[in-house]
Amino acid sequence: MRCDYFDAGVCRSCTWMGRPHGEQVADKERHCADLLGERADLQWLAPVSGRESGYRNKAKMVVGGTAEHPTLGILDAGGRGVDLQGCGLYPSSLAVAFPALAAFVTLANLTPYDVPARTGELKNLLVTQSPDGELMVRFVLRSQEPVARIRKHLPALLEVLPQLRVVSVNLLPDHRAVLEGAREILLTATETLRMRVNGIDLHLRPQSFFQTNTEVAAALYRHATAWVEELAPASVWDLYCGVGGFALHVAAPGRDVVGIETSVEAVASATLSAHGRPGVRFAAGDATAFALGAVTAPELVIVNPPRRGIGDALGRWLEASDVQHVVYSSCNAVSLARDLAAMPSLRPRRAQVLDMFPQTTHYEVLTLLERG
Repeated sequence: MRCDYFDAGVCRSCTWMGRPHGEQVADKERHCADLLGERADLQWLAPVSGRESGYRNKAKMVVGGTAEHPTLGILDAGGRGVDLQGCGLYPSSLAVAFPALAAFVTLANLTPYDVPARTGELKNLLVTQSPDGELMVRFVLRSQEPVARIRKHLPALLEVLPQLRVVSVNLLPDHRAVLEGAREILLTATETLRMRVNGIDLHLRPQSFFQTNTEVAAALYRHATAWVEELAPASVWDLYCGVGGFALHVAAPGRDVVGIETSVEAVASATLSAHGRPGVRFAAGDATAFALGAVTAPELVIVNPPRRGIGDALGRWLEASDVQHVVYSSCNAVSLARDLAAMPSLRPRRAQVLDMFPQTTHYEVLTLLERG
């Protein structure tokens, strides 16, 4: 893949841009294997890779420039907007929304936030596309002042983008280098974006996390489900469950599945998706606290933690527990290796690298741990 922005030095976010895709995947697998170390009883499955371009289902666009001439992309070292509407990581079906959103910024007179001056209102535009091509758009604002104008002109945006289903405002009053704040204001009657993955409807609310690469995420869920079905546990915990992707995929008659996630919004999404599925329930809470407070342990635990990993406390609990198998999905093999070292009784039996983030050094790795 080639990128004019990268070649011109305008954007260097994709640090492996220009390298052959197959070489990227091979290097990621080698990096992961080096971190996990030589293990005679560990089977490495063939890596999973999808498209090297047009794979992102979410655009995180920093808004710069002026209301009359906004930029959607990133900020340069001086805090000025750099327009990246032509970024090749977005599929054309998602990128087609960018000009309409830029025009809406002008129509609603949404002044982009000036980082050096700390003035203005509109900080970011967060756009998510479902597998069916439907969209969710979130306006990240400094205050509620522009909300009335967004409401007023929203019908015009919905007319231009008929695939738009969910629109919200997120409030981020602080001057911080983060994407969003805690408060969300829904502007549409529809509250969730339906993400149809492997025939399962996952309902995504505005503040819920979903994997960036839908194609590879679908493969991640399929492969984890195949491992779980092979083991046929009667009870499963899905810790750091997000919107319930793993839990809903492994749900089966006679199997008790519990999903735990700190995000109340994600749990609401997962609960909606689980409607009508017996044996599956979700609760908002800390994964470690839930495990430490449980009376009994399940037969199998799925963990999909943030980059920092599961941490010492949960690792020690799993090591001392009766859990027979752990399916560990990691976006950071460094923390995965550290967590494995703290659980020597749970030995890695299978591992598979999934190229969730082509053109970058990042990847997902799925590992099956077995007590023994």
